[in-house]
Amino acid sequence: MSAVSDAVQVTAPSNPVYQSIRDSLVIAKRNLIRMSRIPEMVIFGLIQPIMFVVLFTYVFGGSMKIGGSTSPSAYTNFLMAGIFAQTVTFATAGAGAGIADDMHKGLIDRFRSLPMARGAVLTGRTLADLVQTALTLLVLAAVALMVGWRVGSDGSTNALRVIGAFGLLLLLGYAFTWIGALIGLSVRTPEAATSGGLIWLFPVTFISNAFVDTSNMTPWLRHVADWNPFSATVQACRVLFANPGVSTSDAWPMQHPVWASVIYSVLIVVIFRTLAVRKYRSATA
Repeated sequence: MSAVSDAVQVTAPSNPVYQSIRDSLVIAKRNLIRMSRIPEMVIFGLIQPIMFVVLFTYVFGGSMKIGGSTSPSAYTNFLMAGIFAQTVTFATAGAGAGIADDMHKGLIDRFRSLPMARGAVLTGRTLADLVQTALTLLVLAAVALMVGWRVGSDGSTNALRVIGAFGLLLLLGYAFTWIGALIGLSVRTPEAATSGGLIWLFPVTFISNAFVDTSNMTPWLRHVADWNPFSATVQACRVLFANPGVSTSDAWPMQHPVWASVIYSVLIVVIFRTLAVRKYRSATA
């Protein structure tokens, strides 16, 4: 808290945008320092996605048919975009639990006593979660390479496209942390925030193209999956990674997945940041 207090005791600048950015970075730094002092938070956050990679690759890999092939390597290349997207969205639960914990301990009330931008507490928290998500993705990509995942073996991709795919994943993860922030502000305990942050994520991630080809779904369910924002990012990553499983659906998000991914994520940020900041102000008024 001393670092935060020292930072905000400086005379507030006249530019509110600059103040909001500065205060958000101060809060982000505070949360990153806290994470570094509790390494088990990062370690446990890595275990689950690594388990998903290993289990899906070696347990289901030989039973899935992708593009007419039942080769485990084909399914591994198909799978990884979905695992990456699932990992960044599951960070929602941690974001919600962290904010609920701060609310429960009264830390938010202490921040209120400081001359800082109102939305900075939430923005700083989501930025810190974004950094943690990026580190998780980096480790997960290394694990994926070890189990046989490869990008564009046919030469149809390049480094910029791969970087762009990871950028879309981080944008989706950042968008979903704002949903987690709203949940964290709406419940009374961190435990409730964790449960509330996960219960809706399972249908979002599994009624999608992340783990199976949606062409095998019933028509109405395939329609839901094709218009799922999560599916758009998964599809965009497969296109940019040049991995198998590119959809033949006529749905607009599947035909223009990169644009759909960006639009969906930006809309989620705008809508849920507005709702979260409004909830924060009313909860601490």
